[in-house]
Amino acid sequence: MNTLTLPDIHCGVHRASEPELPLVSEGIQRYVWEGAFGAMLIEVRDGAAFVNGQRVEPISDTVSRSTETGEQR
Repeated sequence: MNTLTLPDIHCGVHRASEPELPLVSEGIQRYVWEGAFGAMLIEVRDGAAFVNGQRVEPISDTVSRSTETGEQR
């Protein structure tokens, strides 16, 4: 398999104190974000975003679905 191995990126206030992620996976980009409510893991797998293991719906899908149903924003 010739998949690109992507580096892990750490963002936030305490960047230097954040632990290194133990595994590097081919084709998965990982970000650790330290926010006001604690740390979260953001992963991009095959073009899909996941936050703390749960898939994030793209805004384009949300907008197209609300347009189809006639929902007002």
